[in-house]
Amino acid sequence: MADLALMVLVFVLSFGVGYLLISRVPPLLHTPLMSMTNALSAVTILGALLLFATEMSPSDKVLGAAALVTAAFNMVGGFVITDRMTGLFKTHHAPGRGGKS
Repeated sequence: MADLALMVLVFVLSFGVGYLLISRVPPLLHTPLMSMTNALSAVTILGALLLFATEMSPSDKVLGAAALVTAAFNMVGGFVITDRMTGLFKTHHAPGRGGKS
């Protein structure tokens, strides 16, 4: 029971610290921060896949699968949003005005 309480405490504290840090990020740094978060989600996915190689109870497998799906959703969605955000900074030339068409 003490292990569960410790895990919940770590989760709540990390949520609070993460929220405070992310809410103070200026918009200019949002895209690089998002890219770094995507990389962390990829590492989470690799770790979850390694854990599935060991013996686990069925409930652990369900929780691990939920974490794996959530991290994959976060990673793919983050890459899509990052691609859209970096597309906003590309210059678009009008055809016939010296730009590429």
